[in-house]
Amino acid sequence: MITFNNVTKTFEDGTVAVDNVSFTVKTGNLVTLIGPSGCGKTTTMKMINKLIPLSSGEITINGNNISNENAVELRRNIGYVIQRIGLLPHMTIEENVSLVPKLKGWKKEDYEKKVDDLLDMVGLDPHIFKKRYPLELSGGQQQRIGVIRALAGDPPIILMDEPFSALDPISREQLQDELKLIQKNIHKTIVFVTHDMDEALKIADELIVMKAGSIEQIASPRTLLENPVNDFVRSFIGEDRVRQTLINKEELQASAIMQPFFDEDSNNLFPTLFYQSSLQKVAHTMLLKEAETIIMVDENGLPKGKIEKNQLLQELAGLKRMVE
Repeated sequence: MITFNNVTKTFEDGTVAVDNVSFTVKTGNLVTLIGPSGCGKTTTMKMINKLIPLSSGEITINGNNISNENAVELRRNIGYVIQRIGLLPHMTIEENVSLVPKLKGWKKEDYEKKVDDLLDMVGLDPHIFKKRYPLELSGGQQQRIGVIRALAGDPPIILMDEPFSALDPISREQLQDELKLIQKNIHKTIVFVTHDMDEALKIADELIVMKAGSIEQIASPRTLLENPVNDFVRSFIGEDRVRQTLINKEELQASAIMQPFFDEDSNNLFPTLFYQSSLQKVAHTMLLKEAETIIMVDENGLPKGKIEKNQLLQELAGLKRMVE
């Protein structure tokens, strides 16, 4: 877990790049720092591995203040992926990927196996690619190597600084999909800097929206789209995305919001609906039957959940706010 407590970064010229920010990145989550250029997102990320020293406040990793940590040792336990990739051109792919495990004193057979496993994980045959040099690979292949190099030392934390922004759209989308799949399997704590809202919404468990060194909103992708906290966040998300979320939400099946069903909910007076009915149909039935509760049932008529009137009204009120 990474925790920022009232962290500020002021550069020598007086520029306040990060202004008294506090947030927590939960273990195993992928969190994106997003905002316009110059908002402080990259500075915030680089303070985690002490590439940029903070001016005040405190950053802790699993409760340990990083100011007490040796910078070199800290960085060996934090993976780092950058836009420019940073592969060493005179080293083979195998040598690039195994660099950190070697520095950490791994046995040869262990890091050689790790290289093969990681190359397989991103769809690059180790028998073909590990003896090649970076310039013999395409941009997308090089960026894949950059990602697995950050994973090679098995760090609990990985920092990613706009790693896919220089790629063509197809390669970028493929790598986003691969990152989601990798994260599903390895559950690392990942802090990912991007200025691309589509990318952030696609890959993140949580987004931290920044503006002028401050945090405007911290939310899951769904919450951010449904409830932007202010005009800046709404504008940065984009009206088209907000409206598309409205359209999608109007088409939600009742199963997406229904509450658990308990035996005490059994009541022959409550109308029933198939649990994959639309929210519109639930609302129509409540009005028609003047019901406070709808019991959602499966194909066999067995209860799967319930939707109460107050809950449905809250959902509909959220839709109304998004179009105002």
